[in-house]
Amino acid sequence: MRRRRLKVKEVAAEKKMSMGKLSRSSDVSYRTIKLIYDDPYRDASLDTLDKIAHALEAEIADLIEYVDEDEVSNDE
Repeated sequence: MRRRRLKVKEVAAEKKMSMGKLSRSSDVSYRTIKLIYDDPYRDASLDTLDKIAHALEAEIADLIEYVDEDEVSNDE
Protein backbone atom coordinates (compact mmCIF):
# COMPACT_ATOMS: atom_id res chain seq x y z
CA MET A 1 0.00 0.00 0.00
CA ARG A 2 1.19 3.51 -0.74
CA ARG A 3 0.77 6.70 1.27
CA ARG A 4 0.93 10.33 0.28
CA ARG A 5 3.83 12.30 1.75
CA LEU A 6 4.13 16.09 1.54
CA LYS A 7 7.52 17.43 0.48
CA VAL A 8 6.89 21.02 1.56
CA LYS A 9 9.90 21.09 3.88
CA GLU A 10 12.27 19.79 1.18
CA VAL A 11 10.98 22.12 -1.55
CA ALA A 12 11.13 25.12 0.79
CA ALA A 13 14.72 24.21 1.70
CA GLU A 14 15.66 24.02 -1.99
CA LYS A 15 14.18 27.51 -2.43
CA LYS A 16 15.96 28.68 0.75
CA MET A 17 12.66 29.72 2.30
CA SER A 18 12.16 29.57 6.07
CA MET A 19 8.93 28.46 7.72
CA GLY A 20 8.19 32.06 8.70
CA LYS A 21 8.71 33.43 5.22
CA LEU A 22 6.69 30.57 3.71
CA SER A 23 3.87 31.29 6.14
CA ARG A 24 3.84 34.99 5.27
CA SER A 25 4.24 34.44 1.51
CA SER A 26 1.54 31.78 1.32
CA ASP A 27 -0.90 33.34 3.81
CA VAL A 28 -0.98 29.97 5.60
CA SER A 29 -0.62 30.08 9.37
CA TYR A 30 2.81 29.37 10.82
CA ARG A 31 1.20 26.65 12.95
CA THR A 32 -0.10 24.85 9.84
CA ILE A 33 3.31 25.10 8.13
CA LYS A 34 4.98 23.71 11.26
CA LEU A 35 2.48 20.85 11.48
CA ILE A 36 3.22 19.90 7.86
CA TYR A 37 6.99 20.13 8.47
CA ASP A 38 6.71 17.99 11.62
CA ASP A 39 4.41 15.38 10.04
CA PRO A 40 4.67 15.19 6.25
CA TYR A 41 1.98 12.47 6.24
CA ARG A 42 -0.72 14.72 7.66
CA ASP A 43 -3.64 15.80 5.51
CA ALA A 44 -3.64 19.27 4.02
CA SER A 45 -6.41 20.83 1.97
CA LEU A 46 -5.94 21.53 -1.71
CA ASP A 47 -6.42 25.21 -0.94
CA THR A 48 -3.53 25.11 1.55
CA LEU A 49 -1.30 23.18 -0.86
CA ASP A 50 -2.18 25.61 -3.66
CA LYS A 51 -1.18 28.60 -1.53
CA ILE A 52 2.08 26.94 -0.49
CA ALA A 53 2.89 25.87 -4.06
CA HIS A 54 2.25 29.41 -5.32
CA ALA A 55 4.54 30.89 -2.64
CA LEU A 56 7.26 28.38 -3.59
CA GLU A 57 6.75 29.01 -7.32
CA ALA A 58 6.01 25.30 -7.72
CA GLU A 59 3.15 23.04 -8.73
CA ILE A 60 1.08 21.14 -6.17
CA ALA A 61 2.41 17.93 -7.74
CA ASP A 62 5.94 19.04 -6.78
CA LEU A 63 4.88 18.99 -3.12
CA ILE A 64 3.56 15.42 -3.09
CA GLU A 65 5.18 12.03 -3.37
CA TYR A 66 3.86 8.54 -2.77
CA VAL A 67 5.80 6.13 -0.61
CA ASP A 68 5.33 2.47 0.27
CA GLU A 69 3.82 1.72 3.68
CA ASP A 70 7.04 0.07 4.91
CA GLU A 71 8.96 3.32 4.20
CA VAL A 72 6.45 5.27 6.27
CA SER A 73 7.17 3.29 9.43
CA ASN A 74 10.87 4.06 8.98
CA ASP A 75 10.18 7.81 8.67
CA GLU A 76 7.91 8.16 11.68
